[in-house]
Amino acid sequence: MSTFSYPVRSEVQSFDPYTPGLCIEEIQERFNLSVVVKMASNENPLGVSPQVQRVIANHADRVFRYAQSDMPNLMKALSEFHGIAPGHFVAGNGSDELIDLLIRVCPSPGVHNVVTSKPAFSMYGLQCRLCGVEHREVPLKEDFSFDWQRLRAAVDAHTAMLFLTTPDNPSGYCPPASDVADFVRSLPSTCLVVVDEAYTHFVDDEAMQSLLARREEFPNVVFLRTFSKCFGLAGLRLGYGVMPVELANILKSVRSPFSVNLLAEEAGIAALADVTFHKATLDVVRSGRAFLFSGMQQMGCRVYPSQANFLMFSLPKSCSLSARRVFELLLEKGVIIRPLSSYTLPDHLRVSVGTMAENTLFLTMLQGVLA
Repeated sequence: MSTFSYPVRSEVQSFDPYTPGLCIEEIQERFNLSVVVKMASNENPLGVSPQVQRVIANHADRVFRYAQSDMPNLMKALSEFHGIAPGHFVAGNGSDELIDLLIRVCPSPGVHNVVTSKPAFSMYGLQCRLCGVEHREVPLKEDFSFDWQRLRAAVDAHTAMLFLTTPDNPSGYCPPASDVADFVRSLPSTCLVVVDEAYTHFVDDEAMQSLLARREEFPNVVFLRTFSKCFGLAGLRLGYGVMPVELANILKSVRSPFSVNLLAEEAGIAALADVTFHKATLDVVRSGRAFLFSGMQQMGCRVYPSQANFLMFSLPKSCSLSARRVFELLLEKGVIIRPLSSYTLPDHLRVSVGTMAENTLFLTMLQGVLA
């Protein structure tokens, strides 16, 4: 029997698929558990706003219709939320789609390069490889802060784009906005800086740690944000970018039609309007982050300062278990956290901030495993 040889490009044949966090149902089935707590994927500990749930239910009978082209209602809501003209926004099927669009639109294969830190969100490198664009990775410092000098040295006349994630994933490190501003000013005007702010809502002082309010000073900067984290819409896939109007129009011209579904658009509008839920989320995350930080430090773990809704940590020096083994033992007890081997950090783990009950359970289980 003859076989068909699929015409697959050589550069993608060695791709490994993105590895998401484990889901609750598969762990319940694997270990025969009735209760499983997921603290692995940086999701909203409060779930989704009741107001958003009502809006989704009220619009369920419209899903046979296509969403309105260019989503003017969502653009208006984003404009009012940020105080920025609607033409500067581009919505996508999660901020992942915008990362994909930017890498496909801006750098030319064989001509340009893209610079990121290392480790960093895997989508940056994956999309560069898929598009045949050179990807330059600059290691973070030992404390997981950005090495501004080495990042600058990696940029040359052929650098089309540089990604900065603030707060960074998986460490939670967030540089002062003044440092980012100084760095951007040092770059050639031809280098587009993409500041991925998926976790910026959780910082202690957004004015001190985000340049978005000062975006007019930096015409070569794009800001990415998402509804997946603070707004609790991870399953609906909705993100957006804030950028110069000219670049926004280019992305809209090549974006797949209707990539943002109708329910995601309506949910996003409702989420922006629900200031009570937004504030409650920030309160829970910030207090839970401090609670987890203190609890793990008391156990002897090295916990890295974080401005996101997660904490990265390594185990006490006295612990004879590997990070992978601790992850597996917690899994058996019904607590899902994130091993960081995929970030080339096999000795580190990451835990998302949960509710106070979830945070307490995690600390109790971790203490038992370490003992």
